[in-house]
Amino acid sequence: MSDSYLSVSIDEAHELCRAALIEVGVAEEHAKIVAAALVRSEMDGQVGHGLSRMPSYVLQVQAGKVNRRARPRLERVKPGLLRVDADFGFAFPAIAMVLPELATIAKDNGIGAASIYHSHHFGVAGHPCEDLATMGLVSFLYGNAPKAIAPVGSSEKVLGTNPIAFAAPHSPHPLVVDFAVSTVARGKILAARQQGRQIPAGWALGPDGEQTTAPEIALQGSMVPIGGAKGAALALIVEVMSACLAGAALGVEASSLFDGEGGPPDLGQVLIAIDPGPLSRRLFSDRMAALATVYEHIDGARFPGESRLAKRETAKKNGLTLPASLVQAIKNLTKQP
Repeated sequence: MSDSYLSVSIDEAHELCRAALIEVGVAEEHAKIVAAALVRSEMDGQVGHGLSRMPSYVLQVQAGKVNRRARPRLERVKPGLLRVDADFGFAFPAIAMVLPELATIAKDNGIGAASIYHSHHFGVAGHPCEDLATMGLVSFLYGNAPKAIAPVGSSEKVLGTNPIAFAAPHSPHPLVVDFAVSTVARGKILAARQQGRQIPAGWALGPDGEQTTAPEIALQGSMVPIGGAKGAALALIVEVMSACLAGAALGVEASSLFDGEGGPPDLGQVLIAIDPGPLSRRLFSDRMAALATVYEHIDGARFPGESRLAKRETAKKNGLTLPASLVQAIKNLTKQP
């Protein structure tokens, strides 16, 4: 293995993150939840939402952009609707709080929805949906992000990369579809900058509106939306379904998730969960199996997620391969040997 990378066990990676968060005053219960979310992202190969986030997370806690003493509060506002105040803390504890309650509501009523406000970066959008799918529910998640995409025909950033996710129960693994409305998630550009790598052309534009392969310039410019005008329109839909529906800050109002400048980003997320049994006349599982069979008999076709699951299994067996510079940077946050 190259000297620039280290092999780190799952437990070691979790402890690395947990210790750094506790060092800056995050409650241990929340530090464990955040650490688990980052490690889970890393295991799935989603490095832009993994341990590369730790330096900026700690910086934002220190700057007060993330409330280290946050106490998420959940309230039931209608029989099928939940609302969670994340208290300007990390999003992950608020999500962990709402998932079991939302699952119960969806199973009782057939459908349920939850909004999370006063929130922060929520990592891999597919993970909460995957968790709901393991509980037998079809789910959607919408979440907004600070401005990074310009509307088609403009060079002024207005909308975030605004992830959207969907998951459905299926055996042996849930079907999970998860993507940002930009060509890639902005976190991948951050990770490239930290590792001193160039980015592929087509990921981002510089402040001058021209394509760039330099991550430093890309982070000053705007992200390229998937499918041009259609991707920009989808970003707008997600903005409505998250920021507006949760009563949160718009992308153009939210502060950066990568530095300590400004106040809390105050982002929003909305989860929708559906019990597929009643709508499908209890045929959902059968129809999903039939759909999977169609894919299996087409050369080159596959359900999304196979690569992610393969990476997860490899990480379970072999641990994580992390840039040595990142491991040292996180250790430096807590003066760990």
